[in-house]
Parts: sequence; C-alpha cells; structure tokens
Amino acid sequence: MTHEDDRFFMRKPWVYDPSRKPPRRADADLGFNTRALHAGFKPGKDLEKFRSFVPPIVQSMTYPYERFDKIPYPVYGRTKTPTAAVLEERLASLEGGEAAVTAASGSQALFNLIFTIARPGDNVVTSLHIFGEGYKQAAAIFPERCNVEFRFVKDPASPESWDREIDRRTRLVWVETPSNPCLFVTDIAAVAEVAHAHGVPLLVDNTTATAALQKPMELGADIVLLSITKFLAGNATVLGGAIVGPEALVEDIRWNTTEFVGAIMQPFDSWMTLQFLETLSLRMERHSANAQKVAEFLAAHPKVERVNYPGLRTHPQYDLARRQMKAGGGLLSFVVRGGMKGAATVIDAFQLITHAVTFGTSRTICMHPPTITHEHMTPEERAAAGIDDGLIRLSVGLEDPDDIIRDLEQALAKL
Repeated sequence: MTHEDDRFFMRKPWVYDPSRKPPRRADADLGFNTRALHAGFKPGKDLEKFRSFVPPIVQSMTYPYERFDKIPYPVYGRTKTPTAAVLEERLASLEGGEAAVTAASGSQALFNLIFTIARPGDNVVTSLHIFGEGYKQAAAIFPERCNVEFRFVKDPASPESWDREIDRRTRLVWVETPSNPCLFVTDIAAVAEVAHAHGVPLLVDNTTATAALQKPMELGADIVLLSITKFLAGNATVLGGAIVGPEALVEDIRWNTTEFVGAIMQPFDSWMTLQFLETLSLRMERHSANAQKVAEFLAAHPKVERVNYPGLRTHPQYDLARRQMKAGGGLLSFVVRGGMKGAATVIDAFQLITHAVTFGTSRTICMHPPTITHEHMTPEERAAAGIDDGLIRLSVGLEDPDDIIRDLEQALAKL
C-alpha cells in the first residue's frame, strides 16, 4: 500500500542521540512575529480547495481514502487533523524545534511524553519547582502505576545537584522556568550541559515565558513542553498542550501514545489558538510591562512579605533572568501577612481581580497555590519550594496597570 506521508509509518520508539543536530528550519531567517502569522499556512496555496485567507477549521474526525491502496494522512482524528497540523507547525516554528504534537492539555502533553519514553525501572530528574498537576504525575501517578521514579534535586540552582541525580536509567531531565507559582529561574544552558554529558535529553516547560520571551532550544533544550491553555491562547477559552522536539520523538508520541489515548486538541480549539498566536508577542510585552509595575508596587507595600518576580532586582535569579529572558512575563506571586487567613482576606476583597484556577489570561486573576494547585505536596515540600500559606499567585492581565494596583491596594488594606 502507498501512503501520502512517510511519517504515517514512523512508529518505532524514539532513541535520543545527543550527537544528532536537527536540520535548520526553512523559516529560520524570518522574525518571530512573521512566523507567528505565517508558519504552517500560506493563504490561497495550502489546503488549496478552501482558497482561504485564514487556516480553515476542518471539523472532521476521519479522512476518505482516494483508493483502496492509498492511505490518507491524516487518516483519523486521534492522530492528527488538518487544522491541528497547521498549529503544530506554527508552534514548532516559534520554539525553533523540528516538529510538534498537540494534546488535550499541557498536563496531557507531559503525560504523553513520559509515557512514551520511560519504561518500568527508568527515572526522570526534576525539581519541586514544577506545576501542580505535573508534580502529582511525578510523585504518585508514574511511580505507583508505571514504576517510573522521579528524583527531585535538592538545589536546582546548582548544576552539581542535577548531576548527582542522573544515572544510567535516567530518560529525561525536566526543568520548568520560570516556575509556577514561585517564579524560580533555572539556568537552562547549565542544566543542558549536565544532562547532555550523561547522554540524557533536557525538557524545558516554557509555558510561563512562551517563545516570545524565552528560547529554550537556543540554550540547549532538546524538548519543550507547552500549556497552550495559558498565555499562548491568552483568554481562558481554549484547553490544549503541546510537545515540541525532534520529529522522530513527536511521531513516536503521536503513533504510540496519542493514537491510543485519544486525548487530542480539537479542530476548533486549534483554529482559535492560531488566531491568538498572531498577537502573542504584543500581548507578552504588555503582560510583562504591567507585571513589572505591579511587582514594584507590591514589593514596596508594608503588608507584603515577599514578591516573586524575575523582573525585580531582589529576585535571587535576577541576573540569570535578564540573560535568559527578553522580559519578566505576566506571572508573579506574593506572600501576605497572616498566612492562609491573610491570603483569604485579600483574595475575597478583590473587586477587579478574579479568583480562578488558571493563568495567562487577558484579565488579571489570582489563586492560592497551597490549597489548589499544590495541595498534593507535603508541607515540607511546599516550604522547600517557597509555597508559603500566605502565597497568592497573580496572573497580571492587559488592563490599565493603575487599575490593577488600585484593586490590590484596597484589598491589602483589609489586612
């Protein structure tokens, strides 16, 4: 039988080859904003039957054969849809990767990656500075159900600490930077050097910064994890995730995990994300500028004990963040007096800011990590990760910054 795309039969397990250099992308010379608008689709040329200026929504889960012995690609919605294919190409272009595969959420994308590359007895090295549902996968789901161990480095700022945890059964080193919710910044290049010395690939979760502000693959990362749900979509209307990396890995995930799990990103959500990506760079500039002003206000407030934001000179990794990131991003967190009671008082007093479980939206929202996203951690683990009882995570939106600050000011006055 013939098939329309050789990747249809790329079902062999991926094997990491540290000596392999991915081919240079054909669009590598184009600017970021140009790729955010054009990567993956040429109006009037691609998907020729539609003659559309924007990528069309192909709301179909199966694709007809042209004849008995010619297999279409895509063939079925569990593996790929035409609209998701455009999104995957655009995400790969923005991150500077070879290929991408989408998933139903960022958490699902992480699960698909680990389930694909790890086997019973293997391990993954990471830190406590990871998102809550990722921690739950690392602390309970994979160890208890798949016999895959997760090792948490004691000092993520030290390359030696990462080095000590890696052994011959390590299949992945996983970094989230800046981290959610405490904005810890990990030195990507330094950890990449350590991982590669052991012949192990480095995964960087780039959800908080996005490729508009940080380029992990230029710093040595092999794989990038994305929660499309957050800043990439930007307005709390889409649920999705993605893995960007070597094409062989991407197709291994697609054919050996996604095809059977079936948790895919739907065509309509893929289409909406394509529209939102067109303004990603502009939005991240505004998020960052607003967050910087809010962080500076909070840092000077007498009822705030600590502010976590990489754009502040008081941040422990401020110099690293300046080298590694274009700007500080739109996420910050701060600790108020009075512990959990103090946090509840402030959150309940907000009038403009919304209490909700996500971040990266155009509207400013807040959340209490100790009781929501990171409740699965032990008190000792939360303390080690800097997640105090009085910690409030703030996703700074696109409103006028003075209005956000006024709402914070009146809420803090209730303490």
